[in-house]
Amino acid sequence: MLATAQDSELDRGATSVGAGAERFCALTRTLLPVSDMIRFVVGPAGEVVPDVKRKLPGRGIWITARRVSIEEAVKRNVFARGFKRDVKVSRDLADETDRLLVRAALDALAMAGKAGAVIGGFAKVEAALGHGEVEALIHASDAAEDGKRKLMQAFRRTREDETGEIAVISIFGGTELDLALNRPNVVHAALLAGPGSETFIARVTRLQRFRTGNLPVDTNATAPADGANELSAPTDGAQGNSTE
Repeated sequence: MLATAQDSELDRGATSVGAGAERFCALTRTLLPVSDMIRFVVGPAGEVVPDVKRKLPGRGIWITARRVSIEEAVKRNVFARGFKRDVKVSRDLADETDRLLVRAALDALAMAGKAGAVIGGFAKVEAALGHGEVEALIHASDAAEDGKRKLMQAFRRTREDETGEIAVISIFGGTELDLALNRPNVVHAALLAGPGSETFIARVTRLQRFRTGNLPVDTNATAPADGANELSAPTDGAQGNSTE
């Protein structure tokens, strides 16, 4: 039997939540998949902590995974109501959540890199595209448009019928990519298939949805004319700095 919103608002701990589970948003009382939500727990000092990897101990509440939802939950004192106790809520909780989502995505990229699923360097990326083995293109957020265009042309040359698409990720700065991949001057990289790659793409997608407000039900899945489905750095003032 489906639990009511009141009964389900506070979970029984991270281990009780399966990957395909649904929870009620403590802000909107809307039932959503946990992949479209952020879990929050209470830390040792009584502070509200984002549990973006859904692993922290203690009972938690869930908020729709959008920046505006977190900001609204802070304004409405939703966390005290959800936890049924006085809690400390940072006014910058949305920014903190964003930073943790970035960290989770870069951690997944680092793991993919250690597994040999990331190729760096323009020439190597171009060659990998020619072999048709690339799951996603990764560009530093300040990469030159000319280089991005040439790599997309290399991708299109592998599609004789000019169909198909590829994810293009340009949401991270060069320094972030350098640290994650433990190599200098990462401007362009190619992501190959593998479990770690799937986790990285899922976490980047969740980060982008958090910033833009687009959930799966209203995200346009049609690739642009050049065959790229781009996940890029925000340009409208959103701050930055599954599977999951």
